[in-house]
Amino acid sequence: MKLKDQVVIVTGAGRNIGKAVAKLFASEGAKVVVADMDQGRGQGVVSEIQKSGHEAMLVLCDISKSGDVQEMVKKVVERFGSIDILVNNAAMTDRVNILESAEEEFDKVISVTLKGPYLVSKYVAAQMVKQGRGGKILNLASTSGLIGRRDAIAYSAAKGGVINMTRAMAVQLAPYKIRVNSLTPNRSGSPVGMNDDAAVGRAVKNLAGRLGTAEDQARAALFLVSDDSDFVYGANLIVDGGVMATADFPTEAERKR
Repeated sequence: MKLKDQVVIVTGAGRNIGKAVAKLFASEGAKVVVADMDQGRGQGVVSEIQKSGHEAMLVLCDISKSGDVQEMVKKVVERFGSIDILVNNAAMTDRVNILESAEEEFDKVISVTLKGPYLVSKYVAAQMVKQGRGGKILNLASTSGLIGRRDAIAYSAAKGGVINMTRAMAVQLAPYKIRVNSLTPNRSGSPVGMNDDAAVGRAVKNLAGRLGTAEDQARAALFLVSDDSDFVYGANLIVDGGVMATADFPTEAERKR
């Protein structure tokens, strides 16, 4: 087991990638903290993990609020005694361009998707420093943070920030033996179109020829927090089926339409 007896916090673990990460890490021996704002979804994941014979606990937490985050860290340490790994997965998106956007929505997306990982990392890293044996922090980014999108402004800005914040965190926390990296998915496990063959066909524009799954990202996350990646610091691992390796230029036939 790659994570035997390590204590892991996964934010936004009630569904999709966070859920897959929580379940995989538990199967690798970790004691998993499911951090989510939805009690029903979060408890469902905890129950699944416990039924499989592993340890898990639910903490309800709004990661955009400093008080919530500090209380979460306190509860985890009271229950498990320490924190070894943090996966910052929770996020929210907007689906509008800058002309249609509202300032309030922009602030909310940034607060959850960028400020949230900052706050959780700040207080978890402080606990790791206190413990004196290091740790691992993994931030979930997105290809939206690497390229421009027609239908999102705040989310693109937030995820771009997550990627470079990861590098800054890696530099600042390495002296404490805390490794920090980011993982960049693309269309992995999204419920939109997953059960619609026509929609899937329209959505797939990558080298793999299929949409990604939450499990694809969970396996990559496991690599980045395990000893297999012991020499990897401040990296952004792109797990996108090859999307970023291609340019979506129109074909000659498409140009003539």
